[in-house]
Amino acid sequence: MSLPVKKFGVGAVQVAVWENEGKEGNQFYTVSFDKRYKDKNDEWKSSSSLKLNDIPKAVLALQKAYEYLALKEPEQLASEKELAKALA
Repeated sequence: MSLPVKKFGVGAVQVAVWENEGKEGNQFYTVSFDKRYKDKNDEWKSSSSLKLNDIPKAVLALQKAYEYLALKEPEQLASEKELAKALA
Protein backbone atom coordinates (compact mmCIF):
# COMPACT_ATOMS: atom_id res chain seq x y z
CA MET A 1 0.00 0.00 0.00
CA SER A 2 1.39 3.37 -0.93
CA LEU A 3 1.73 6.15 1.58
CA PRO A 4 0.78 9.79 1.11
CA VAL A 5 3.67 12.19 0.57
CA LYS A 6 2.15 14.64 3.07
CA LYS A 7 -0.75 14.81 5.52
CA PHE A 8 -2.53 17.79 7.06
CA GLY A 9 -4.92 17.43 9.96
CA VAL A 10 -7.30 19.90 11.56
CA GLY A 11 -9.35 18.37 14.32
CA ALA A 12 -10.97 15.19 13.04
CA VAL A 13 -10.47 16.19 9.38
CA GLN A 14 -7.40 14.85 7.62
CA VAL A 15 -6.14 15.65 4.12
CA ALA A 16 -3.55 13.51 2.33
CA VAL A 17 -1.44 14.43 -0.71
CA TRP A 18 -0.72 11.49 -3.02
CA GLU A 19 1.82 11.18 -5.80
CA ASN A 20 0.59 9.34 -8.88
CA GLU A 21 2.13 8.28 -12.15
CA GLY A 22 0.29 8.63 -15.45
CA LYS A 23 0.30 6.17 -18.33
CA GLU A 24 3.17 8.01 -20.00
CA GLY A 25 5.25 8.13 -16.83
CA ASN A 26 4.35 11.71 -15.92
CA GLN A 27 3.89 12.47 -12.22
CA PHE A 28 0.87 14.26 -10.82
CA TYR A 29 -0.62 14.78 -7.38
CA THR A 30 -4.08 14.18 -5.97
CA VAL A 31 -5.60 15.12 -2.64
CA SER A 32 -8.01 13.10 -0.53
CA PHE A 33 -9.75 13.96 2.71
CA ASP A 34 -11.71 12.18 5.37
CA LYS A 35 -13.13 12.73 8.81
CA ARG A 36 -12.33 10.27 11.58
CA TYR A 37 -14.85 9.47 14.29
CA LYS A 38 -15.72 6.75 16.78
CA ASP A 39 -18.93 4.80 16.27
CA LYS A 40 -21.31 3.58 18.99
CA ASN A 41 -19.02 0.58 19.60
CA ASP A 42 -16.06 2.92 20.21
CA GLU A 43 -14.38 1.82 16.95
CA TRP A 44 -12.64 4.31 14.65
CA LYS A 45 -14.38 4.96 11.33
CA SER A 46 -13.83 7.29 8.37
CA SER A 47 -16.32 9.38 6.46
CA SER A 48 -16.25 11.86 3.60
CA SER A 49 -19.39 13.55 4.94
CA LEU A 50 -18.98 16.73 6.93
CA LYS A 51 -21.11 18.41 9.57
CA LEU A 52 -21.44 22.19 9.53
CA ASN A 53 -18.64 22.65 12.07
CA ASP A 54 -16.30 20.39 10.06
CA ILE A 55 -16.44 22.54 6.91
CA PRO A 56 -14.00 25.26 8.08
CA LYS A 57 -11.59 22.55 9.23
CA ALA A 58 -11.77 20.85 5.83
CA VAL A 59 -11.24 24.18 4.05
CA LEU A 60 -8.16 24.92 6.16
CA ALA A 61 -6.64 21.47 5.67
CA LEU A 62 -7.32 21.60 1.91
CA GLN A 63 -5.80 25.09 1.76
CA LYS A 64 -2.64 23.77 3.44
CA ALA A 65 -2.45 20.95 0.88
CA TYR A 66 -2.85 23.46 -1.95
CA GLU A 67 -0.12 25.69 -0.52
CA TYR A 68 2.16 22.69 -0.11
CA LEU A 69 1.74 21.69 -3.76
CA ALA A 70 1.63 25.17 -5.28
CA LEU A 71 4.66 26.58 -3.46
CA LYS A 72 6.99 23.58 -3.64
CA GLU A 73 9.52 23.06 -6.38
CA PRO A 74 9.29 19.64 -8.10
CA GLU A 75 12.68 18.64 -6.67
CA GLN A 76 11.47 19.34 -3.12
CA LEU A 77 8.39 17.19 -3.64
CA ALA A 78 10.53 14.30 -4.88
CA SER A 79 12.96 14.51 -1.95
CA GLU A 80 10.11 14.65 0.58
CA LYS A 81 8.57 11.56 -1.02
CA GLU A 82 11.84 9.68 -0.52
CA LEU A 83 11.97 10.82 3.12
CA ALA A 84 8.38 9.62 3.69
CA LYS A 85 9.32 6.20 2.27
CA ALA A 86 12.38 5.97 4.51
CA LEU A 87 10.36 6.79 7.63
CA ALA A 88 7.59 4.29 6.82
